[in-house]
Amino acid sequence: MKNLKTIAIALFVAVASVSVNAQTKKIDVKASTIKWVGKKVTGEHSGTVNFKEGAVVLKGKKLVGGSFTVDMNSLTATDITGEYQGKLNGHLKADDFFGTAKFPTAKLVFKTVAAKATDVYTVTADLTIKGITKPVTFDITVAGNTATTAFKVDRTKYDIKYNSGNFFENLGDKTINDDFELTVALKF
Repeated sequence: MKNLKTIAIALFVAVASVSVNAQTKKIDVKASTIKWVGKKVTGEHSGTVNFKEGAVVLKGKKLVGGSFTVDMNSLTATDITGEYQGKLNGHLKADDFFGTAKFPTAKLVFKTVAAKATDVYTVTADLTIKGITKPVTFDITVAGNTATTAFKVDRTKYDIKYNSGNFFENLGDKTINDDFELTVALKF
């Protein structure tokens, strides 16, 4: 019985020291950025979407976790202006694409973090868009109080099939690529 108590106390101390050593750092949502690029046969559009909240978890200087919420209503094209920008933004927020009235946020939650090189980690995370959660894997670089990554997301996995050549025939030059690109810069 004494050994069981000793083991229990040792386990409690070990778990407590791990949580003490891990530090959650909230991101600065105003200074952190998400840039997107969507491509089609005849060109591309680019823009931004803003963080609502988020945090990275560090143990010492090593990345061990993170979770982020994105304000999908902030989605905007930055490569065009005026009437065309308004039309594109409206279409991207409509049910054909991100359905922001019903799904105002997207979420990314780190599930595994593995060191790849000095200050570079391979992350597998759950990405939730339109209420659908799928895994994504990407590399992220952490330097001081910043982190950067770039990765592609297959929109069709999140029921965003508008003008996808994999779901509709004879689209010709109206075909939109299934993948969109994200470039993320975190400040914390």
